[in-house]
Amino acid sequence: MKTAFLFPGQASQYVGMGKDLYENVARARELFDAANDIMECDLKSICFEGPAEELKQTKYTQPAIFVHSVIMAELLGMTAAAAAGHSLGEYSALVASGALSFENGLRLVRKRGELMQEAGTRSPGTMAAVIGAEADVVETACAEAADAGIVQPANFNSPGQIVISGSVEGVDRAMAVLKEKGVRIVKKLPVSGAFHSPLMQYAQDELGAVLAETPISDARFPVYSNVTARPVTAADEIRDNLLRQVTSPVLWEASMRNMRSDGIEHFIEAGPGNVLQGLLKRIDSDASCRAVGTHEELVADA
Repeated sequence: MKTAFLFPGQASQYVGMGKDLYENVARARELFDAANDIMECDLKSICFEGPAEELKQTKYTQPAIFVHSVIMAELLGMTAAAAAGHSLGEYSALVASGALSFENGLRLVRKRGELMQEAGTRSPGTMAAVIGAEADVVETACAEAADAGIVQPANFNSPGQIVISGSVEGVDRAMAVLKEKGVRIVKKLPVSGAFHSPLMQYAQDELGAVLAETPISDARFPVYSNVTARPVTAADEIRDNLLRQVTSPVLWEASMRNMRSDGIEHFIEAGPGNVLQGLLKRIDSDASCRAVGTHEELVADA
């Protein structure tokens, strides 16, 4: 049976994440302690104790989820046939595949989080979840709202679950258009910026210089790219996709369908929460998936 890792993105964090791993597993302690040194802050305290408002800051959220996810995948002690990660989670997937080291991956994620938070300050924007609408309806609504401001689909998560992103004016207008089209659930998200939209261009430009200097190897197994929904192993293509990812939509539903078509039978969501497990069930109810993010779940999985 071909098994793939899935790695969560931003919004999967919770206060207390990873604390049980730190208390019970020497390797988890080693990596959390190393993360504190690389981050030059007490990341593990933010993960373990909060407060929630601090953990929600993009510059801490992204490294926290990355560290927890990488630890979880390593502790599972298995070689996957493939991997995918939702937005930020793509970095965790690349570490699992051997394309990035833990240290270089965390440095990239730290910089990415800082730059995306800064981009949100420089070019304020927002995001909204659209529930129960087809992709073409959402795309049309964004196009019709373009005269009000920047807005585009940001995450194609699952059938009937799409996130839009852009300027406050653009998103507000798109939300109104969607409601006019009969979409019943359109909800603003509590985010610090318009992720995966052109308003993240500053972050993309600055991250490009960092990516250019970061060692990236060919992946040992395919990682399905957010930007293309296709498997990637070549280092140069990985680098390019990570850069494009900052302003491009996350093609999660297409990635999962392609993984299934390519013979993946079982999925393990490694990291905090079980958001991706839920999305996968909506994409393909026949897909087998389990979430492993705590010491209890790790022991049960052994």
